[in-house]
Amino acid sequence: MNENPATGESYKTDHVTSGMKTLTGDPKKAILKLGMPMMLAMSVQTVYNLVDTFWVSGLGADALAAIGFVFPFFTSMIALSTGLGLGGGSAISRKLGAGDKKAADNVAVHSMVLMLVLTLLVSVPLFIFARPIFEAAGAGKTIDLSMDYGRIVFAGGILIFFINVASAILRSEGDAKRAMYAMIFGAVLNIALDPLFIYTFGLGIKGAAWATVLSLGITAIMISKWLFLNNDTYVSFKFRGFRPDMDIIKEISKVGLPSAMQQLSMAFTMVIMNLVIIAVNNTDGVAVYAVGWRVVMIAIAPLVGIGTAVMTVSGFMYGGHEYKKLMSVLLYAIKVGVIIETGIAIFTFFTAPYIAAAFTQAESAAHITEDITAFLKIVFLFYPTTAMGLLSTSLFQGTGKGTSSLIATIIRSLILIPLFAFLFSYYLGMGLTGVWWGLVFGNVLGSLMNFGWVSIYVRKLQAHIPEKQAAAHGEF
Repeated sequence: MNENPATGESYKTDHVTSGMKTLTGDPKKAILKLGMPMMLAMSVQTVYNLVDTFWVSGLGADALAAIGFVFPFFTSMIALSTGLGLGGGSAISRKLGAGDKKAADNVAVHSMVLMLVLTLLVSVPLFIFARPIFEAAGAGKTIDLSMDYGRIVFAGGILIFFINVASAILRSEGDAKRAMYAMIFGAVLNIALDPLFIYTFGLGIKGAAWATVLSLGITAIMISKWLFLNNDTYVSFKFRGFRPDMDIIKEISKVGLPSAMQQLSMAFTMVIMNLVIIAVNNTDGVAVYAVGWRVVMIAIAPLVGIGTAVMTVSGFMYGGHEYKKLMSVLLYAIKVGVIIETGIAIFTFFTAPYIAAAFTQAESAAHITEDITAFLKIVFLFYPTTAMGLLSTSLFQGTGKGTSSLIATIIRSLILIPLFAFLFSYYLGMGLTGVWWGLVFGNVLGSLMNFGWVSIYVRKLQAHIPEKQAAAHGEF
């Protein structure tokens, strides 16, 4: 048995894992031990997306367009499954922090059941109604290619949902290494299978889809073995006699739904930015933004990894009423993030021409090389401050404030960034360059506001420490 230092409650430790030892140890060390593997995993995943696009590009413009029509629906499945995973993982971390393993197990089971329900509600309709969906999306002459790729991916939706939810459960108990192994293995396997299925087996765009589904399937088998067969995770699953608990569903949804909406809102931001760009430039500007933003996503991928660690550790401390440590952990994570992003920003600035050239090797794209270079030499300025905003959002998620996280993202992504982009490009007459400066100002201001908000939130938590601790000991 072990005792929670904040509540005095005892909880079972007959099967304490290395992940749980990490969570119950030094919080700052936990940030590094959990964050570093996920930083690597997220970076590999982001690079994989670029490589996948490279292989498909060899099939021609129609194949790329077909994937483009499938991508929003694929992204939606990832957003929903990631949101559910974050909701379940946040709740599990808080239960474990409170020393309530039984409740954590129950949340894990509910997360899996909700995952199956969500798969039926999303993947099955997409598979059945794929053709009318793509027709409505304007696929036109690429509709057959969109169907070839999309229906295979939609059929594998269960794998997307399972992997994202299961990986979040592993991370929630401090097992970031195996979550990393699964993500990296899947990405590397997909990279290897793409040319084999597309070109060697002559499957074309279907080959790209099958490579994705097969790599997801093997990854799902790996994670299933860890969770259900090896019996070496701290959280355990007991599906027999399962009965839905609305309180648990609400607790998962409290973070899960806003998190899913948060990711979908960021995708919607790209649509708005495209409209702003078209208003002051043309489709070449959209191409510059599309390529440049992929580089940005690679640059900030390490922060996403650190963010998963902040969410897990803050949730654990919140569950144990250790509010005094929340701000110090966040500031430590931000310091690590700022150092990393400053290095990436400097590297991006000096290598911008070479990065731009790598993405514009085709003769038809050579004329936008200088514009992409200009984009990269402006937007690198907001990389360090992004650490403040993104990691503050992660603390909101970890402590169950999913709605606050969503509001902060909406203010930054859907209000500040488009607003500044429009002001600089249109009213100040800066054209396309003004859009890029709008990205910088919107991101910097949004990140600072988010950090200020979370600082106020943590101070309010700390002001109620005596009452919370007394309540935990039954004095109120």
